[in-house]
Amino acid sequence: MEAAPGIEQINVRAVNAEANRALYAERVKIYPKRAEGQFRTIKWVVMAVTLGIYYVVPWLRWDRGPHLPDQAVLLDLPSRRFYFFFIEIWPQEFYYITGLLVIAALALFLVTAIAGRVWCGYTCPQTVWTDLMIAVERFFQGDRNARMRLDKGPWTAEKIWRKGATHATWLLIAIATGGAFVFYFADAPTLARQLASFEAPLVAYVFLGTFTATTYVLGGIAREQVCTYMCPWPRIQGAMFDRDSLLISYRAWRGEPRGPHKAGQAWEGRGDCIDCMQCVAVCPAGIDIRDGAQLECIQCALCIDACNEIMDKVGRPRGLIAYDTLHSLAAAEHETVPIRLMRPRVVLYATALVIVAVVMLTALLLRPDLEVSVLHDRNPIYVRLSDGGLRNGYTIKLLNKLYEPRSFRLAPAGLPRATISIVGQEHQSDPVVTVPPDDLQSLRLYVTLDKKAVAKLPSEATEFSLVVTDVAGDGSAQHKATFRGPER
Repeated sequence: MEAAPGIEQINVRAVNAEANRALYAERVKIYPKRAEGQFRTIKWVVMAVTLGIYYVVPWLRWDRGPHLPDQAVLLDLPSRRFYFFFIEIWPQEFYYITGLLVIAALALFLVTAIAGRVWCGYTCPQTVWTDLMIAVERFFQGDRNARMRLDKGPWTAEKIWRKGATHATWLLIAIATGGAFVFYFADAPTLARQLASFEAPLVAYVFLGTFTATTYVLGGIAREQVCTYMCPWPRIQGAMFDRDSLLISYRAWRGEPRGPHKAGQAWEGRGDCIDCMQCVAVCPAGIDIRDGAQLECIQCALCIDACNEIMDKVGRPRGLIAYDTLHSLAAAEHETVPIRLMRPRVVLYATALVIVAVVMLTALLLRPDLEVSVLHDRNPIYVRLSDGGLRNGYTIKLLNKLYEPRSFRLAPAGLPRATISIVGQEHQSDPVVTVPPDDLQSLRLYVTLDKKAVAKLPSEATEFSLVVTDVAGDGSAQHKATFRGPER
């Protein structure tokens, strides 16, 4: 029988309960104010370009010849191929996709080491779609103060209309986003007609619904919570920085001591920061950049635009908040420290990026347009013929990577007196195999040795090559194989 808890145990439980409650903070909704300036313009341009690419690319056409898809970018799962304009990736060439992912990761490391989280602030899909959703919200509900008043006010007809229009537009954007995504997996015009007439495959509607829901929730509702709590990159990117990385920084040596400033007052004995809080008002994460580097900061630079606008109004130099380095911020007497691009980590990332890119490009340029696969029969491994000869069976796969049909002749090399016969063409003296354009042809083939040749075999397993020659003289390929006989 357990003893009743003592005063100390009760106190410990009370402290733990209070600590657990403190670990959770209810979300405070953020109302980002519209910013104007150089970096906001760059973000608008990046948004237009990235969204344009995402929505338009599935509709681009690329002629690959008859009987082949003409969609420029297509992930054709039924045919197990990925088309990207003039490049075609087969399942056995998935290492190209791996290489692209490695290049993307190294590029992200390199850019982060040089200029911080510019990926997060400008080109991350979460940032792009969140910016778009905020722009829609601002269009229907007004800027920061108007949105705050609308949320605090009672539910009137105007509030219902403005909120309803906002969420309806978010939903349309989310549907367009999910629709564009599924268009990458099938012919876009055909799938669009099927979706509209409710004749598309069930999986298309499932993916459309999934991406519609995630875009609506993550971009319209969750917003900065995704970057702060769901994305692992804020916790990783700190390892990419050093004292010479360009980060959005508040130059405290110039701004402090801060405080309100009235027209006509002298600036001696105080800093340039007038504590207007405009850098906080425009921040999509709701943080104060003056508190230093923070995990929530996505380095979008909107605080720079807001601060520069205020500096212009009060007649002080721009750059109180700017891209700067820790090395420069800590410099004695605030002297200008030149930016060092050639640093060990930058050189390391750049070198690795170039090496991987060169290897991938070389492999892509030198990859063969014909691949041969030879698989020996497992049972029986050989057949003894009535005349004392031996016969081995093989399954041959010919992969034609050109967008035109090709005919091939097959012949053994390195196996004296060997003859071959193709199942279905046994009575042809010179059998030719035709492979359709951009397709894989599988066939059954027998290699036969007569009694005299069998007697000269060096062992029960003799290696030879199967040579596949293009009838039109457009090259050849060969594959190692093994001819098996009885144990000796």
